[in-house]
Amino acid sequence: MKFSDLLRLTVTTFVVYRMRSFLTGLGIAIGVAAVILLTSIGEGLHQYLLDEFSQFGTNIITIQPGKSQTHGGNAGIFGSIKPLTMEDSDALHRVPHIEFVNPSVQGNAEIRAEGKSRRSFVYGAGPDFPRAFKMKVQMGNFLPDDEAGQSRNFVVLGHKVRQELFSNTNPLGGYVRIGGERYRVIGVMESKGQILGFDMDDIVYIPAARALEMFNRAGLIEINVNYQPSADPNKVVESIKSILTARHGREDYTVITQEQALEVMNSVLGVITFAVAAIGAISLLVGGVGILTIMTMAVTERTGEIGLLRALGAKQQQVLMLFLGEAILLSAAGGLAGLIIGMGAAQALHALMPSLPVQIPVFFAVLAESTAILIGLAAGVIPARRASMMDPVEALRTE
Repeated sequence: MKFSDLLRLTVTTFVVYRMRSFLTGLGIAIGVAAVILLTSIGEGLHQYLLDEFSQFGTNIITIQPGKSQTHGGNAGIFGSIKPLTMEDSDALHRVPHIEFVNPSVQGNAEIRAEGKSRRSFVYGAGPDFPRAFKMKVQMGNFLPDDEAGQSRNFVVLGHKVRQELFSNTNPLGGYVRIGGERYRVIGVMESKGQILGFDMDDIVYIPAARALEMFNRAGLIEINVNYQPSADPNKVVESIKSILTARHGREDYTVITQEQALEVMNSVLGVITFAVAAIGAISLLVGGVGILTIMTMAVTERTGEIGLLRALGAKQQQVLMLFLGEAILLSAAGGLAGLIIGMGAAQALHALMPSLPVQIPVFFAVLAESTAILIGLAAGVIPARRASMMDPVEALRTE
C-alpha cells in the first residue's frame, strides 16, 4: 500500500465518521482552548505587573530597616535594629553615581480645606521625589530642599485631592489641615492614575521630617536611591552598605535592587502561568482518554476492514500507521480548533473587560498543540497495535 493510499484512507475515515471524529476532537479542542485562555490571562497579568512595576525605571535601589536574613543566637542589646533616619538619607548623597535620594514615610490622615474633608494617603517625601519616580508637577513647585530639622509645613496635592477639596479654583497659596496641623499648598501633581490598583492621584505630599512627627515614627519606612544607568549596581550597593554600616555599627538593614525585585516577580509570575497551564492541561488528558476509547471502539467495529486490508497485502506496519494516523489527525485537528477557540475567547474577554490584560503566549500555544498531537499518538498506540496484530483470516470471519 502506497503512502498516498494510506493518507487517503486516513482522511476518508475521518470524514465518514465525522460525528464521532467531531466529538473526539472536541475533547482535545476544549483542553487546548483552556490552556490558551488561562495562559493568556496569566501572561497578560505577568506583562502588566512588570510594566507597572518598572515604569519608574530599573535603576532604583530600596533600603529598608531590618535585616531580611535571620541568624541563630541572641545578640542581646547588640541585636536591636536602628531605624533609618533623615541623616542616613542625607549621608547617601555622598555615594558615587547616585542621582537622587528619596526618604519615605507613609500613612493616612484626614485632610480639611474650605469646609470640606476627606481621608487620603499622606506620603512623606524628599525634594527629589518627582525626578526619582518620573512624576511631574502640574502647578507650582514640589517640596523645597529644607534641612530635616527645619522642614516647613508645605504640601503638594495629588490631582484628585485638589479636585475634591478645591474644585476648579487655584489652590496655590491656600491652606489645608492635615492631621490637625496647617500646611500651605505650594504645588499640584499631574494626574498619574492607578498603579497596581493604588490611586496615585489620591495622595498629598509633605516633607518626610514632618511626616515622621505626624505619625510619631522613630524612623523612615524606606529610602529609595536612583543611580546612574551606566553605573554598576553591585558597586553602588557596596558603597551604600559601607556608609550605612559605618553609621549603624552593623548591617541592620536590607538593600534591594530593582533588578532583584523584578527577578523575584518574574519567578513568581512564571510559576503562576505554568500552574494555570497545568490546570488547563488536565482537559487535554481527558481528551486523550476520549481518543483511546474511540479508537478502541473503532478497531472493534472495523475488524472486517482490517482483515480485508491484510488479505489484500497490507503489512502490519501499514495497518499500525493507518490507525495511528487517524489518532494523530483527530488530536491535531482538535488542537488547531482549540487554538482558534482559545485565542478568540481571550480576545473576546479582553474586549468585554478592557482592564483585564490578555497576551497570547506563543510558547504555550505551540506547546499545547504539540502536547495534543503527542497525546493522540500515545492514546492511539494500543488500539493501533491491536489492529495490526489481528490475524487476517479471523478478522474476515467477523464480516
